[in-house]
Amino acid sequence: MKHNNSTTVLIVPGLRDHVAEHWQTHLQERLPTARSVPPLTGDKLDLDARVAAIQNELARIDGPVILVAHSAGVLMVAHWAARHDRPIKGALLATPPDLDGTWPDHYPSPDSLIERGWALPQQPLPFPSLVAASDNDPLATPQAVRRMAQTWGASLVELGCVGHLNPAAGFGDWLEVDALIHLLDH
Repeated sequence: MKHNNSTTVLIVPGLRDHVAEHWQTHLQERLPTARSVPPLTGDKLDLDARVAAIQNELARIDGPVILVAHSAGVLMVAHWAARHDRPIKGALLATPPDLDGTWPDHYPSPDSLIERGWALPQQPLPFPSLVAASDNDPLATPQAVRRMAQTWGASLVELGCVGHLNPAAGFGDWLEVDALIHLLDH
């Protein structure tokens, strides 16, 4: 599915930044108008630095933008939107983590993120948004993701059992992302 070539797709990765086999990396490689927020070189849990990196990248883009965020990148987008007012055409927010939940040991603890200011802003996002939800995400229950979508005023897209929608869950390329971006780019 083709999208509007005047719209820039800005990819906002999660805490692991750029993973070679991740669907966001594949999307950036195949979509000529896509770019990505660069990885942090310092403290990976520094929310202020993450939000500043989004803002810095957006400052370099003229014209309409669609944000495509995954995992903690979704939280970064929510925090960015609470602090900045640049017009955004839309946002695809894939498998947001639930900071009130319990996560597997190989992820930072939700409590450590909350202590560092990552608790979600409780206000609607000022742009159209789609939240892509998994039925079996180890980082968020479907009920928690529904609550986030409602809080943000976003439409919920149920993906079925796709885990955390990452390479560990069997997702390298995720071709359905193109159709979801197209929905936002009209």
